[in-house]
Amino acid sequence: MLAQPPAETRLWRHFDPWLFLGTLALVLWGIVMVYSATVDPVTGAVDTRVYKQVVFALVGLGFFFLMVTLDYRALGPLAAVLYLLALGLLVVVLLSGRFSYGAQRWLSLGPIEFQPSEPAKLFVIVALARFFGRHRPRLHRFRWVLASLALAALPAGLTFLQPDLGTAMVYLAIWGGMVLVAGLRGRHLLYLLGAALAVAPFLWLGLRDYMRRRLLIFLDPYSDPFGAGYNIIQAMLAVGSGGLVGRGLVASSDSQLRSLIVQYADFIFAILAEEFGFLGGLGLFALYGLVLWRCLRAAFLTSDLFGRFLAVGVATALCFQAQVHIGMNLAVLPVTGLPLPLVSYGGSALLTFLSALGLVESVAMRHRKFEF
Repeated sequence: MLAQPPAETRLWRHFDPWLFLGTLALVLWGIVMVYSATVDPVTGAVDTRVYKQVVFALVGLGFFFLMVTLDYRALGPLAAVLYLLALGLLVVVLLSGRFSYGAQRWLSLGPIEFQPSEPAKLFVIVALARFFGRHRPRLHRFRWVLASLALAALPAGLTFLQPDLGTAMVYLAIWGGMVLVAGLRGRHLLYLLGAALAVAPFLWLGLRDYMRRRLLIFLDPYSDPFGAGYNIIQAMLAVGSGGLVGRGLVASSDSQLRSLIVQYADFIFAILAEEFGFLGGLGLFALYGLVLWRCLRAAFLTSDLFGRFLAVGVATALCFQAQVHIGMNLAVLPVTGLPLPLVSYGGSALLTFLSALGLVESVAMRHRKFEF
């Protein structure tokens, strides 16, 4: 008889190359866009952010493969610890975090600065996956739906206090995607929608003035073209001037004139659309579509509920954040400051998403139910 290959070798046969290649393509494109958005238009000097993004990418890819080699099921018993760690980090940043752009979002660990709200997303996904995996049969009772919502609402509330409305919305979106897959009853959905409508006026009153301006100005950015509407107008002009094939790399008027604020993060899609045009935008959508498809494939490939909800949570976070970022660059959604996943500049977000996608790869490798 022929000897069976080692278990580790058989495991790597199920490695999903399309998930990895789609992820890698987005990361590499992101480095190119950070370079284009920050290069000195006169001297051609490369900004230090480019080198930092390369380091973030290399470390993040290391995290990706670390998560791949880890059996994702080992995180299940640690879900409560990770969730409490997420809450602890979000509390600490409120007490002693560094202010930047009017928000208290950063913690310092010696020479390293990071945004706790980014790894907290992954920890919350793990906690919700554990909850839904264990308590899915109980979701026919509304109190269990509310219990799952509380797991997302608490970190969302702490993040909102920084203030960071965009990331707070991501937590709730993650819960929404996971609870729908878990089998939310129509009656319970109506209850939640009714409650949301009832508290909406109070939430509106609780927003900071600049948040209310952001939520309203996208309806008519030209009402304040040199103030709250400035970035929206510049982003629309950049996207519209890209045409079919774009102006070319480092040829964007916004990257050259620095007319967009934080263009290497909050408005990187506008730079991409101007330089690569409509076809470049379609290419970006195709890459996100590929990664999303492979995440959902992993979710429904496995019969393990914890792995399924883990993959669904990561897919929801990626899809929601990409849609919101692109939507605000196209002026169809209010500006929330959410970066474009895997593309925008930023170490905390890049390392978090690469780690999360590594866990999805781990799910795909360890459980096969059917192929599609």
